[in-house]
Parts: sequence; structure tokens; C-alpha cells
Amino acid sequence: MHPSAMANGKIFFDNYSHIFSSEEITTVLDIGSQDINGSLKGVCPAHFNYIGVDFQEGNNVDVILDDPYKLPFADNSVDIVLSSSCFEHSAMFWLVFLEILRVLKPKGLFYLNAPSRGNVHRFPVDCWRFFPDAGLALGVWGKRNNFNCVVSESYIQKFGWQDFVCVFLKDEKYIDKLTKRILDSKTDVENGYVFRPGV
Repeated sequence: MHPSAMANGKIFFDNYSHIFSSEEITTVLDIGSQDINGSLKGVCPAHFNYIGVDFQEGNNVDVILDDPYKLPFADNSVDIVLSSSCFEHSAMFWLVFLEILRVLKPKGLFYLNAPSRGNVHRFPVDCWRFFPDAGLALGVWGKRNNFNCVVSESYIQKFGWQDFVCVFLKDEKYIDKLTKRILDSKTDVENGYVFRPGV
């Protein structure tokens, strides 16, 4: 994991973890969790129940997927899903996205970080780069598949791999719970987008 991906993951938790009650267990699923130069477990709040998922055994992997397009978790069972530096390596990431929406609770969040540029880095393949409208397009795909998902915000980091960062909310009716956004204070970005109801 490159340093900007780790920094953006920390910023996500700093801005969004407050919406989950400290009275209940908050389950975090990290897809592509294998620790290669660090993992988001290091920035995940210690009191959250972190589960690392990957398609092969490795450091920081709790669950090994038999099928990279099927998550072995019940519907509406997870509070937060993370995917950092992983979607570019998925041949059909749009199928993974639907699985993520399936397992998320209605007010659950999906944090996506994927490069918008950079050299080929196969692990085991390198298929995609993500541009500013990628999150909105995934949101349309989710709605077409009967999920009421919405992009809370997205942006492209100005430096390095120019990470594309996007935060999805599974059900738009909970948008008023999102009182803090990364882009309220982060300025070293391009193509920033924030969903504001009624605006």
C-alpha cells in the first residue's frame, strides 16, 4: 500500500467513524487486506471489529475467498467495507461492488480507493484506472440493480498515484447522518464532488 492510500484511509475514518454508535459493535470488512507495505487495519479505530478478506493467504488475512466475486457474509451484516488499492486488480469489479452493497447494512458505508494513474503493477493482474466519474457510474450501476446507494463524496488526490477516493452510502435515506465530509477540509484534490441533498 502506498503512503497516500494509507493517509486517505485514515482521513476516511477521521470523518466517518462517528456515525457508528460506540454502544454497538461496528464491523469493518477490508477487501484486499493482505499487508503489503501496510494495511488499513493500522488506521481503523481499535474498538471496531476488523475483518481482513483476500483471495489468498497472507499477513492480515482473516478470510480467504473461494470466489473473488462472492463475499461469505450475510445480507445487511456489515457496517463499513473498505477496498484500497484493490479494485484495479479485479477483472470484474462491478460484480464485487454489488456484493459489497448486499452485505452492507442500510446505513453502511463503502470506502473505495483506486489509482487514476500509475505504472502497471500486476497482483496478479492490473486491469483498470478510475477517473472522476467512476463513483457516480458505480452508483448508477447499484441503482440499476435495486440498491438505493449514493455517492457521499469523491475526489482525485493531486499527487503520486492520484488516488481516486469515493465514499458510498448504501441507502440514500440515511444521508443526513453524514454530517462530516472529507472535502469539508481537504484541499489537495482535483475533481471533488460532494452529494448535498436538495442542492
